[in-house]
Formats: sequence, structure tokens, C-alpha cells
Amino acid sequence: MSGRMLPNTNQPVYFFFRVAKNVQYPWCNVFMRSSPLSSLERCLSFQQRGKHTTWKGVEVMYKAYVFDAYGTVFDVHSVMEKIHQFYPEKGEAISQKWRSNQIHYFLVRQLIQDYRPFTDITRWALLDALSTSGVEVKEEVVSELMEEYQHLSPYEEVASMSEKHPDKTFTIFSNGTTSMLEPLLENNQLSDTFQLLSADDVQVYKPHPEAYAYAQEKLGLNKEDILFFSSNPWDITGAASYGFHTAWVNRKEQKWPELGIEPTYIIDNLINIPQ
Repeated sequence: MSGRMLPNTNQPVYFFFRVAKNVQYPWCNVFMRSSPLSSLERCLSFQQRGKHTTWKGVEVMYKAYVFDAYGTVFDVHSVMEKIHQFYPEKGEAISQKWRSNQIHYFLVRQLIQDYRPFTDITRWALLDALSTSGVEVKEEVVSELMEEYQHLSPYEEVASMSEKHPDKTFTIFSNGTTSMLEPLLENNQLSDTFQLLSADDVQVYKPHPEAYAYAQEKLGLNKEDILFFSSNPWDITGAASYGFHTAWVNRKEQKWPELGIEPTYIIDNLINIPQ
């Protein structure tokens, strides 16, 4: 077990710790922030009690597991291969720009309170990514790449989630429209694994609190009964600020941004999810 002490002269000492994969307590493959003793107890509780998690001294069993779609369940950069077919050697750069534009555009639209569907946002983001990459922009190529967004690849462990957790109900809650998400689930044979909620139904993008309030209302649960997963820090921050327990899926081992709000859990994939 290894740890990194966080200096704080006026408060109890806090630390992050992690136990290596495939050792005695695989559930400990989770970063948690708490006191040393309670962190260890929580870690062991995953192994010993299975369905129960100790959080701030209280045993909880989450009733709903809610997942962001893009970047969390589905790899948005799996579109890169298709881009390469049209623009060799530029697939990665265009894919990265497409995604960064997408996030930037919907956040700006949310700030100015001028909602446009995620289909529009995604198309505009692609058009800019192509034009700023110095490639010829053809309508048929744009159409094919937009179509490819309905065929994004899920991360490897996603296919086995329902088999590994047959007693759990999984819900995708995304800024994407239903017209984008339903084919995406169907094309990956995941329609039976996930229920679907779209922020488009209330025309408010995450991370606005009204978006998470909509998800909570549809689920019909208390905030503390919901565990929300996302690979996007802005999404985790919004969900945590609203009051959900959160799990940041940190696939790239990045540093959590200093936003003054932290996730409940930090995990590196969706294999062993907190219960």
C-alpha cells in the first residue's frame, strides 16, 4: 500500500491511497479521501460486504448507477479511424479538436442561455475542427462522420457490466439527444444494459443543476441514493455540487483539477464499481 500525505496544519491529516490491482482486496483499486482509518475501513468494506459502502461513517447501498455517455461509456476518439479514411495522418488532431470544440460550444450555449440540440453542437464542432485543420470540407464527409458518432465504441469492460452486476440498474444520462443515443446503444447491443435519460428533454446542459435535478426526478430517488459516473471533471463537479455521490473515471491517470469540489471516488475504469 502506498500513500501521499496532504499537508494541512489546521485540519486532520488526509491522504489518497491505492492498493495494487489483483491483490487480496481488488475493491481497493479506488482512490478515496478520508481519515486513514476510515479510508481503510471503507476500502475493506467493498471486499467484505460487497453491496455496502461506508461513506462518512454511514453504510449506504446505492439504488441507481448513472453514467455519462461520451468519454465514460463510449470512447469518443474511436471515430479517429473513420477520420483517417478521409484525412490520413490527421485523424487524431481532428478528433481531439472535435471533442474540445463540442465541450466548449455547449458550455458557451449554456452560459448565454441559448440552447441548441447536441446534434447541432456536434456538427458545428466538427465543421470547425475540419476547417481549422486545413483540409477540404465536403458535405458527404461531414455526414459520414456524424453518422459515425452513432457507432462509437464502448470501452472494453462495458459489455460485461450487466453480467457482473445483474442486480443493478444502469442509466445513461447524457447531453446527447435521444436521436443520437438510442442508435448508439442499439448499434453496440447495449439497449438492454442501460436505461436512457437525455438533458435535451429539459433543454439544459450538464453541468447546470437543473439537468441533474431532472435526472433525479426521473429516477424518483434521493440524491444520496444515486452514484454518478463520468470521465469529465466538469460533469463530476456539476453532479457533486448538486448533491450526487460521484465516481470520476480517470482512465488517463490525470490530476484532479483544483475546483474546490472533489469526487466521492476516483476509479480508473468501470470494472469494479463502488457498490
